[in-house]
Amino acid sequence: MYLITLVLLGSCTAKTDNQQTYSPKFQQYYVQGEVLYIKHCSNCHQLNGKGLGRLYPPVDQSDFMDNNFDDVVCTIKYGKQGLLIVNGIDYNMVMSGNAGLTELEVAEIATYLYNTWSHKKGLVDVKEVTQILSKCNN
Repeated sequence: MYLITLVLLGSCTAKTDNQQTYSPKFQQYYVQGEVLYIKHCSNCHQLNGKGLGRLYPPVDQSDFMDNNFDDVVCTIKYGKQGLLIVNGIDYNMVMSGNAGLTELEVAEIATYLYNTWSHKKGLVDVKEVTQILSKCNN
């Protein structure tokens, strides 16, 4: 188990140049976020983050994600309905949220999303997520 953890942790340290990405807290959030992403998000957004055609938008190279951080955090937990424009393409499928996710789990998923593929945000702390979720219009 220890070897697997080291391999997983070692694989996430090169995602950004931000010094906090080398912290144990970041690595824990990132690894757990990947597990949660695979479980709750990858069926639609795919393992590679490219989305599913015109049904589900990409989370990699996504102008929506780049410009709407708070909305993305709210959407992870509470979902979203209606038209969504990502990279100039209209998407109008309901995204089911997962209200059963804890604030920590939302922070872990956000940390994974915002530090994988084309994103390099650094740690998304649970305290920040708690503040954002308290303002969501769910």
